[in-house]
Amino acid sequence: MGRELTGERPVEGATPSGLLALHLAGYREVARALPPAGVVLDVGCGEGFAAAELVAPGRPVVGLELDPAAARRAAQRFGAAGLRVLQADGERLPVGTASCAAVVSSHVIEHFWRPERHVAELARVLEPEGVALVVTPNEPADFENPHHVHLFRAEPLRALLDRFFQEVQVVGLQGSPAVAADFAQRRRRAKALLALDVFDLRHRLPRGVYLGLYERVLPLAYRLLARSGQGPIFGPEDFSVTERIDDDTLVLFATARRPRAARYGSGPVPSAVATGS
Repeated sequence: MGRELTGERPVEGATPSGLLALHLAGYREVARALPPAGVVLDVGCGEGFAAAELVAPGRPVVGLELDPAAARRAAQRFGAAGLRVLQADGERLPVGTASCAAVVSSHVIEHFWRPERHVAELARVLEPEGVALVVTPNEPADFENPHHVHLFRAEPLRALLDRFFQEVQVVGLQGSPAVAADFAQRRRRAKALLALDVFDLRHRLPRGVYLGLYERVLPLAYRLLARSGQGPIFGPEDFSVTERIDDDTLVLFATARRPRAARYGSGPVPSAVATGS
């Protein structure tokens, strides 16, 4: 299977540079918050290029990815670099209880109809002194994406994590003025395209049909927007952490510690981090 741009995960060479840089900036902050040693679980690792950067001596990384083709590509490309990859569902992690020093959920929680199940699993697999790191779009700043079924503002995200962790902090990731201008321009162009659907038919279609159309149209839309002006090329350095979160803040970054054992999920409990690759 080829490398498909569906909107569920970033793809190097296909995802616009601003969106890819935002994704990598989130992982930069993840790397800064990780403990120096212990198993790191990256839920929703996609094609693995960001997860592989988290591997360090004494800090093995296990990437989980729902899509088998993406998981296979990640394992083939980054297995030699120390990234172990498993195909798995983010609501049932194939990892033992209290077996991970850190667990990462980057741009994953918004894909769940019942995100509390995902968060319960993050808490279950985490060691008592470990850290969970959750990155997700800020609801008012998100582009329309039918794969995003549960978007968060800062306070609802904090409230959900509070149910499963005793210590929670939520900050934001914001872009430079150039990034803000580029994202605003992309939103204007995207809204102009969506305005062609004058009867809002996309939201009246069966969900499977809408997703199929979205996944076919998205690459075409990216190419069309690129032809109208590629714009600047951005990198992670164009994004920074902010404690002041407003409607223009692009991404929320949550740090959660001290899992509440009574609220653990009910996923599989093998004796150690899952085997195989």
